Amino acid sequence: MMAVTVQDLVKNYTVKKKTIEALKGISFSVEKGEIFGIIGPDGAGKTSLFRILTTLLEPDGGSATVDGCSVKDEYLQIRQRVGYMPGKFSLYQDLTVQENLEFFAAIFNVSIADNYEYIKEIYEQIAPFKDRKAGQLSGGMKQKLALCCALIHKPTVLFLDEPTTGVDAVSRKEFWEMLHRLKTQGITILVSTPYMDEAGLCDRVGLIQKGAFLSIETPQSIIRDFKKTLWSVRADDMYRLMETILKSPLINSCYPFGQYHHVTFKDDTKKQSDLEAIVAPGNFKDVEIAAIQPNIEDCFMALMTE
Repeated sequence: MMAVTVQDLVKNYTVKKKTIEALKGISFSVEKGEIFGIIGPDGAGKTSLFRILTTLLEPDGGSATVDGCSVKDEYLQIRQRVGYMPGKFSLYQDLTVQENLEFFAAIFNVSIADNYEYIKEIYEQIAPFKDRKAGQLSGGMKQKLALCCALIHKPTVLFLDEPTTGVDAVSRKEFWEMLHRLKTQGITILVSTPYMDEAGLCDRVGLIQKGAFLSIETPQSIIRDFKKTLWSVRADDMYRLMETILKSPLINSCYPFGQYHHVTFKDDTKKQSDLEAIVAPGNFKDVEIAAIQPNIEDCFMALMTE
């Protein structure tokens, strides 16, 4: 049995008499013990999906089950079986670390002592601050406290909505290491993120944009499906360089990526010499052109243009 199944799920919002489609009939499934990443920009539909699967919103169409329970008819059972960590820190900021944890344990009618082994590794990192109010914690410590509270009742499925947004690089790395250790305990983890580099840390990912999935695959398979040769280009005047490249009718795409522009041709038989010829009239200095391997973000951009 799948941990999560979603079939033709639809969610609409009405804003100023205008209907906005947050989810456009999406379907997917997540296996037990899998880390499934939902990757996409702000406004893509990630939070709406998580709120439906954790029974905080009702869908306007379609169906979904979590741990075998229907989100429409068995929402009370689902709430006992899932852990949810929303994107915005939502614990009680005027309560201490320990008081927050005790409060959430009481809600689920469980004992911290009985379930301590479940959260021990994470909690030991924040234990020195157990008497500090949650609102006074750093971003990384807030993140770990929220994860402890989401795990205290031993959920079978864990939903993490953009858990690393606004967190420093070291805390992000530590957080993902914790997720992989939780996976070994048999927990199914669904995590949404706008950070494309985190896609490679998931077993499978769904690339979502404007309420629809562009692709659902392993990160390696998504990269293998990138059909065109990808070129990186840089020069002394990057903005003018992009303008020059995009003016050519031979170019399929050109977008900034760090210190480089990533470029593809409409006709993939074109070579480096063709790109050099496009750039040459601009009289740029320090021009660098090279064929490179795509990453998840390149694949996402390609799928969007398709």
